[in-house]
Amino acid sequence: MAQHNPSSPTIWTGRHSDTKEYWYQMVKCLPDQNIPNLKNSRTVVILGYVGDEGVKRNQGRIGSNKGPEAIRKVMGPMAYHLSETVKIFDLGNVFTQNHDMESSHEMIKDMLSKIIKNRAFPIVLGGGHDLAYPHGSALFQYVLEKGEKLGIINLDAHFDLRPFINGKGHSGSPFFQLAEKYHSEFHYLCLGIQRAGNPISLFETATKKGVNWIEMEDFYLENWEQIKNQLDSFCQNVNKIYLSIDLDGFSSAYAPGVSAPSPMGFSPEIAMKVLDFIARSGKLLSMDVVELNPDFDQDNSTARLAARCIEFIVRKMY
Repeated sequence: MAQHNPSSPTIWTGRHSDTKEYWYQMVKCLPDQNIPNLKNSRTVVILGYVGDEGVKRNQGRIGSNKGPEAIRKVMGPMAYHLSETVKIFDLGNVFTQNHDMESSHEMIKDMLSKIIKNRAFPIVLGGGHDLAYPHGSALFQYVLEKGEKLGIINLDAHFDLRPFINGKGHSGSPFFQLAEKYHSEFHYLCLGIQRAGNPISLFETATKKGVNWIEMEDFYLENWEQIKNQLDSFCQNVNKIYLSIDLDGFSSAYAPGVSAPSPMGFSPEIAMKVLDFIARSGKLLSMDVVELNPDFDQDNSTARLAARCIEFIVRKMY
């Protein structure tokens, strides 16, 4: 079974200020799953996924279930630069209980469907990357009902197109599951792919599923024009975008606290160029940040990187 718990307002703290200057002053924790209907305002809803069963099934190092709280703690003291018309709500966390990842996925899908139908912008904090399956499923359902195309952009060292393990999904399979479910409607661009982390069989799967990707060797700041052209081509072909940021795509020099660290990952500078492009496209429907493992973080550097990615995207959008 899955469980939902509201966030405690005490998690959102920061420097004392008599005026509203910081995130912790602007975030309102909701006591239940009901989202206020604010038709005349721009609304951001934060939802946490406290689960690392998918990481465990994929033989990763567990601890990503602690990620959502770590991100909230470092977001609280950040300076706030959004318009006063933007409302930010914290919808709490969905917990995986007794290894029942599938039940938590169903709850996440249902909650995200409600958020999107309320025309709010969801920010989902992981948790393992298995989160992308319920997240993507909710978005596909919403977009396809409107006769539109959804494009998935994933900043990641891995395709996450692995097949089931013992008939079950895991943190390495979410985009395989989405591809199998939505077939010709599956439009997927992965940025930062590392050859050392993806066997030949996954490149074959990616080709078979019509996936677009840029390998790590080409994903650097000096190659921005080529990256921008591929991003532009992909975004022109879809109506809405689902952005997923797997923190293990960053170099471990910037993101040591992840489930699968790599010294050969990309830099925050190129990631921010991509995030700026996506935010300014006007097509971003939802986003998540996954695979933070606070047990291996150093001075909260990975949690801060996650928080800065979120703040940057939202500031550029609003």
